[in-house]
Amino acid sequence: MCSTITKEKQYVAAALHICTMALNATNFSSQALLDAQLELWHTTFCHIKSMALKTAVDLRIADAIHHHGGGATLTQIATQVTHHPSKTPCLRRLMRVLTTTGVFSILRHDNADADGDEPVYALTPVSNLLVGRSQNLAPLTAMMLHPVLVSPFFDLGAWFQHELPDPCIFKQTHGQTLWEMADRDATFDALINDGMVSESQFVMDIVVKECGEVFHGISSLIDIGGGLGAAAQAIAKAFPHVKCSVLDLDHVTTKAPTDTDVKYIAGDMFESVPPANAMFFKWVLHDWSDDDCVKILKNCRKAIPPREAGGKVIIMDIVVGAGPSDLKHREMQVLFDLYIMFVNGIERDEQEWKHVFTKAGFSDYKIIPVLGVRSIIEVYP
Repeated sequence: MCSTITKEKQYVAAALHICTMALNATNFSSQALLDAQLELWHTTFCHIKSMALKTAVDLRIADAIHHHGGGATLTQIATQVTHHPSKTPCLRRLMRVLTTTGVFSILRHDNADADGDEPVYALTPVSNLLVGRSQNLAPLTAMMLHPVLVSPFFDLGAWFQHELPDPCIFKQTHGQTLWEMADRDATFDALINDGMVSESQFVMDIVVKECGEVFHGISSLIDIGGGLGAAAQAIAKAFPHVKCSVLDLDHVTTKAPTDTDVKYIAGDMFESVPPANAMFFKWVLHDWSDDDCVKILKNCRKAIPPREAGGKVIIMDIVVGAGPSDLKHREMQVLFDLYIMFVNGIERDEQEWKHVFTKAGFSDYKIIPVLGVRSIIEVYP
């Protein structure tokens, strides 16, 4: 035991020595200091990128460009978006940020001012997600960048100074939980519902195409916390043999559409879950603590048949460390983990998910990392 501790101390000392040498080697390099400042500024000003994107969504700039066939000059954009004419030069500066960051592109720019021609701004794969119908993520973007959801993070440092359990960051800022605000404020509730519906319509097309096999062999499915049922409707359309239902709170199901074969059930997943072959969770369990998830999943285990009879739980959520290993994917997963803290949620790695499944009485699981930063998890009783 002592030799192990000694080896650990030697390893730490060696690592610190290497770090110190590296720092000393760059302490006197002006370029290294400027590079460090650039990196610091790049992180510091990330919120400007977000706010530029929010402004593009608010002004519907992507729609303006789409209206002109996918390419538009600043003059053409200005005729479509709501802004004061005196701000047109500022609009040009906004477009410079949005093209530099890849939200839009410039089709013609070289010597544009010299020959009197304006640059033509075009949609990119990113801004294509802000127009159209089936793959339009503008409502989700508007939701996630809304001041009500952004402002709690200004109090993140203060939240860390309080002992757990304490109110989530959202409640610390607004005096009520997100769910309570949605229940009491119809406008905010619509913001949340519109955002989640747009996300469901986008991702479920991919789910059905890339991993539709997870819905094979089942005859009934309940989308737990499924809101207005966009995900359940997509599953029902792709797999007509599956009887799909949505379980959500009463104030949600009362707004559910009526022109669909999906059944809406008012209820509380913490109390009980109606019986079905499969339970489906899309971006739900990351909102809740381990103990809450265990309670929800135990209710699900009571409601589904044995594995041999097709019983399972299908979860769409982040598995930190699963999927592509490039920096952008990994960074997005851990950013989501910090983000979801605003409701006291958590993005789990495989071992953390396994702990929850085992504690809820499930025997096995399979992770299918086919959704970018998210995965499909099949959990078996």
